[in-house]
Formats: sequence, structure tokens, C-alpha cells
Amino acid sequence: MKPHEGRSRVVIENIKPEIDGGRYAAKRVVGDVVRITASIYGDGHDHLGARLQYRRADERTWRYAPFKPLGNDIWEAEFTVDAIGGWVYTVQAWVDHLDTWIHDLHKRIDAQGTAPSPHGINLNEPVPSDQASLAVQPPRTGADAPAQDALAKAAAADVALAFRTGAILLDHASTIARDADARNLKSTASSLRWMAERPQERYDFPLADQSIELAMKYPDLKFATTHDKELPIWVDRERARFSSWYEFFPRSAAAAPGVHGTLRDVIKRLPEVAAMGFDVLYMPPIHPIGTAFRKGKNNSTVAESGDVGSPWAIGNTDGGHKAILKELGTFADFAALIAAANDLGIDIALDIAFQCSPDHPWVRQHPDWFQIRPDGTIQYAENPPKKYQDIYPINFESSDWQALWQELYSVFAFWIDRGVRTFRVDNPHTKALPFWEWCIAEVRKAHPEVIFLAEAFTRPHVMYGLAKMGYTQSYTYFSWRTAKQELTDYMVEVTTAPVSDFFRPNLWPNTPDILPGFLQTTNPAAYMQRIILAATLGASYGVYGPAFELMEHQPAKPGSEEYLNSEKYQLRDWERSSPKSLAPLYTLLNHIRHAHKALQTNETLSFHTIVNDQLLCYSKRWEQDLILCVVNLDPDNVQAGFTSLDMGVLALGNQPFEVEDLLAGATYTWQGPRNFVSLDPGRMPAHVLRVVPPAV
Repeated sequence: MKPHEGRSRVVIENIKPEIDGGRYAAKRVVGDVVRITASIYGDGHDHLGARLQYRRADERTWRYAPFKPLGNDIWEAEFTVDAIGGWVYTVQAWVDHLDTWIHDLHKRIDAQGTAPSPHGINLNEPVPSDQASLAVQPPRTGADAPAQDALAKAAAADVALAFRTGAILLDHASTIARDADARNLKSTASSLRWMAERPQERYDFPLADQSIELAMKYPDLKFATTHDKELPIWVDRERARFSSWYEFFPRSAAAAPGVHGTLRDVIKRLPEVAAMGFDVLYMPPIHPIGTAFRKGKNNSTVAESGDVGSPWAIGNTDGGHKAILKELGTFADFAALIAAANDLGIDIALDIAFQCSPDHPWVRQHPDWFQIRPDGTIQYAENPPKKYQDIYPINFESSDWQALWQELYSVFAFWIDRGVRTFRVDNPHTKALPFWEWCIAEVRKAHPEVIFLAEAFTRPHVMYGLAKMGYTQSYTYFSWRTAKQELTDYMVEVTTAPVSDFFRPNLWPNTPDILPGFLQTTNPAAYMQRIILAATLGASYGVYGPAFELMEHQPAKPGSEEYLNSEKYQLRDWERSSPKSLAPLYTLLNHIRHAHKALQTNETLSFHTIVNDQLLCYSKRWEQDLILCVVNLDPDNVQAGFTSLDMGVLALGNQPFEVEDLLAGATYTWQGPRNFVSLDPGRMPAHVLRVVPPAV
């Protein structure tokens, strides 16, 4: 089958970033320089030209950036995304006859023999009126003079003919240009013809640099190849890349023991959260809690008087996903919370859990939104042998799915109207994936600043699929990665392309649902190690705060990752002022993260060899800011070893350099790749080192 235009001779392929052939958007943050690479090649030896076409999705006019060849047919271009929202780009390439002509003309000029210093035609100078300005070789002498003269004349004639070819190319460029540019190009073409019509023994190169630069602005795109897709990029606000999340239950925020906390109590806690350096406060669902089949303490199927139930069993006669649990307060209280958080630079992240208690209004109004069992009852949630009688999952195969989707979307819209710009979404992998792609896109039409965190502890393809479909960030497997090799392999996977082009990890050492076996200990070093890893390996991290800082470590039963006396089912009184609290470490780590741009990105994470399987060494860089971390993965024993630093990655030579330990305040002098490290977890299980480059 013949192509529509068979004279388009350039091939464009292997464009990066390109997520699933352009099906999904690559992710960037406002202000980022987006680097695009592509394989661009054609037949023969003609030179090629290429440019990047890019624009915001709501713009009609393309912006352009030139591609530069990197070698082996790989080309690179870049542009800066200066606004949040959707962007698109594509690649255009062509056979560059003008550049080919310039390259060949240089060779023809050189073939004439030794040339005088070139002066070139300047677009601002008039065409010469005679031949006086043209260089003329002196007559040749000797027995071989006739042969040499013949060769010289042939070479000069070849150059003169090339001038005429160049004039045609410049004439064409002038038809694309306008006003002064068009006149200058036309004048330059006339100059070339003038020189070609006056035979010389030899010619100098005729074009000045500015003449070439002007001509290159107007390429001949008649037979250009343009990539057949406009590739999408989604640009978020900065907090999508760099954020520190703190989770607590508002119902446990009261100052007095045993008293149900309120949103006003949360407001009182905000300065403490801000002082620790967190910029996102995440609260579990704040909606009314069902009474039917309410769970008791420790997930008991029988609730006693006064049991508060699970916040994830959403809905009762007071309302559902668009209501507030009356014990927490009112919408006026919520508005005051949003305002107070904004004043402190904190995002309030709401938990959106699309599931219902049996008392939820949707159950009565739309029973067909749920799975009906053969006996006519609604199917409750279960993960055999576990049963969650207090929760009804939504049936996304409902025949009324369109109305269902619209209602679920309206939940986000409702809270966005009340000032929420960050959502943590509960178990999104158990809801229809096409719904998320549609819903997030709908939200972003009016509110591109909204951030979605996926609580997607699921299979890798599903986790990555949710990210492709729009989720800004995602929980990860970090909670269970404790050994050196598995930490290294996993972090390399999620922080390098192609995964990093669409997936942003948010590292959590614990959650209300996850007490990993590694943290089922009374050893503070285990907790210190995990929070240091989370805060320095990832640009975004989070922590279920009170349980972590007070080192809550007892599982519900042996082999379980559920907390004993889980806050999911009861009020908890936390001794936040306890001297054993790790809150001071949070504060120090977050101060370091905000002071060092290197820790605010995942792009430059690099691992370095260190001769001890219990020591993990890695670095991050942002321009001149360089952070080097060494972490003892053994919470019980001193571990020591010699680094083998990649000095190329660190951009350090063999001169001595200083490293300042930002955790302990000590300063050391290191030199070269090999340096001794010894870490006592009983004191501090890690070095977070600011590298001071040697003075030049």
C-alpha cells in the first residue's frame, strides 16, 4: 500500500516519554524541563532537521523547540512546562537540504586548495559591484601548472554551480519568511547568483553565520514527517512531587482521655503538625458511621455500648459520603479547619472510600448499585475467611452504572467545593479501572490542582495501571522491603524510566492496616531506620503518626499485621509528649528535606557500593546540592564497611572533601571512593551527609 506522501523520507520512532503508545500521559511538575528523545533517521547521507512541537492542551498554536542530534540517530529536545494541567507534544522531522548544501559546500571550498580566511556574505551588506572583493589566487608556475590550473578551474566551476543551487534554496526560504527576513534571504540568494556568474580561480565560503542562522529559521517542510500522535503530558503542582504526609484519626484528637475528638480539636493540633514539618494532614473518613453490624474493639463482630465503629463503614441516617459524623462537628467547623490548614501551608487530605455501611442512604435509594445474593440480601465485603459485615462493596457491573459513576464523581466535586484539594483513595484497585480514568479526568477539567493518592497495595500491573489512569501518587511495597538488595531493586524500578514517567511513589513505613513484622519490636532503631529510609529514599513519604512515633508494636495476634487495640475500631489516647516519642526525629528529617532540594526529587537517586550487606548507601543531587546517605539495616548490631562511591555520579574528583552529618552534626573529611563507615543503631542508625565540594 502506497503512503499518502511517498516523498516524506524521514522515520520517527522510539519517542520518550511515551506511555503505552500515547494512550496515557507522562507526569511532570510545573516548572520542569521536559526532555524528549526520539530515534530519527532517513535514507542516504542527506542531513536531517527536527523540531519538537508542544503546547498546552487548551492552546491552539504550537510552540517549537529544536532537536539536537546525540549520535547514532538519537535526537533530544526540551521545553519547560509553565502551567499545571494537560500538555501535548509531537515530533516533526525532514530532510534538511539547506544544511546538507552548507556541509557539502564547505567540502567543495576545501577541495579548491588552501583558502584565505573566509569573510562571507553579510545580510546587512550590499552585493559587491565588482570582483575586487573576491579572493584571487596568484598564477601558478612550474611544469605541472597546466594540470593544476585545470583542476582548480574545475573545482571553482563546481563551487559556482553549488552557489546557484544554494540560491534556489534561499529563494524558497524567502517565500516562507516575511518582511525583512524575506528580503534579506532574497538578497543573499541574489548575492550567490552574482558570485556564480563571475568565474573565479577560487572561491571563499560565501555565507556569514547570521545568514545561515536566518535561513535555518525557515525550513522546507513540504515533505516533512510528523509523528502521527499528539502525546500527552500531565503537569501537577509541586506538592505532587514533594510532600510529607502525617496521618491521625480526628476522633482521637481530643486533649482529654476517653473523649471523642472533633474537627476543632484537629485545628488545635495543626500547629504541632506544621512544627514537625509535615505539609499534608491525612484523616481517615469523617463521614457518619453505620450502626448495623458495627464492629467492636479489635475488630470484634459484636459492638458494645459506646463502641465507635470503623470510619470506613460509611453512612447512617445522618447521611453518607457528603455528610460529616456529628460527633466530629459541622460544616462550619470543617471550613474553619481548611482555612487554618491553608494558613499553615498544610493540605487537608480526605479519605474517599467508595463503600457503604448497611445504613447508608444509597442502600435504600439504589439497591441495584450493590451485589444482590440469591436470597435477596446484599453481599457484604469479605476476603475469605475474613468477613466485613459492616461494609457493602459497590457493584460496578450495575445496570445503572452511569448514574452510579455520576454520583461517585459528585462526591469529589462536593468536597472540592468545600476547599479540599488532596484525596487519599481507599482501595482503588477494587473499583472499576475505567471509572477512575473517567472520574479523575472529569475532576481535572475544572480543578487540575487536585492530587489523588492511591492506597493501592496490589499487584504491580494494577498499581501502575492506576497511576497511568490519573492517580498522582501511590502507596508502594516499601512497607515490606527491608533487605539491601530488595530495597535497591525496588527503588531503582520506581524511580527510573519508564516507570518514573507515570508513577510517583509515596513511601509509608506503616499504616493503620499495616504493622509490618519488622516493626513488631520495642527496638527504637528499627523505627528510626525505617523513617529515615522513607524520608530520604522518596521525595514523598507518609507515616501513620501516633502509632509510629510512640512505637506501637503489638500485633492483634501472632503473624498478623493488624495492630492490637487498633485505632480503626476505638478511640485511642496517645502520649504525644512522651520522652520516647520519635516526633523530634520527624521534625529534624522534615527540616532537612525542606532545606535540601536534592531530597525533593526522585530523579537523581543513585545507589553506591558498600562492602557490607547490612549497609545501604545512596545519593541524591539537585544542581550543587548533594546528599549522601548510609543506613544501617540491622537495628540490633553495629555495622561497618568501606564505601565504593561512584565519583562520576557525585561529580567529585580525588581531592579531599567534607561531609556534614545532618542528623548528628558531625563533620568528616573523606577522599576518593573508599571511605570507612561505622554505624551504631543504638545511637543513630544512619548518616545523612551533606557533601561539601572541595574548593577549586
